[in-house]
Amino acid sequence: MNILKIDKKTNYNLHKEELMQNPEFKKAYDDLGSVYKLIREIVTYRIEHGISQKELADRIGTKQSSISRFERTMKMPSLSFLNQITEALGLDWEINFTPKTV
Repeated sequence: MNILKIDKKTNYNLHKEELMQNPEFKKAYDDLGSVYKLIREIVTYRIEHGISQKELADRIGTKQSSISRFERTMKMPSLSFLNQITEALGLDWEINFTPKTV
C-alpha cells in the first residue's frame, strides 16, 4: 500500500500538534502510532476516491456506524475487519516489522 501524503495542515493536524505537547498523550500516541497511520491512510484513500462511509459499509455488509468507529479509532480493528475494508476499497496490504529506533 502506498503512503498517502496530506499537503495541507488540517484541523486534525493542528489539533494533533497541540495534543502532542502533553507527554502522556504523546506516549500513548506513539505506542499506537502504526495503527493510527494505517487508519489515516485508509480514510484518506476513501475520501480521495469519493466513497462515503455508508457506501463502504454497504460493500462489506456492516453499518455506517462501524466504519465511523473504525475511522475514529474508537475500537482496535481486527485483521479480518481490516481485510474486509481493504478488499472493498480494492487495496492490497501487508504488515512489515522493523526495529524501533531509540
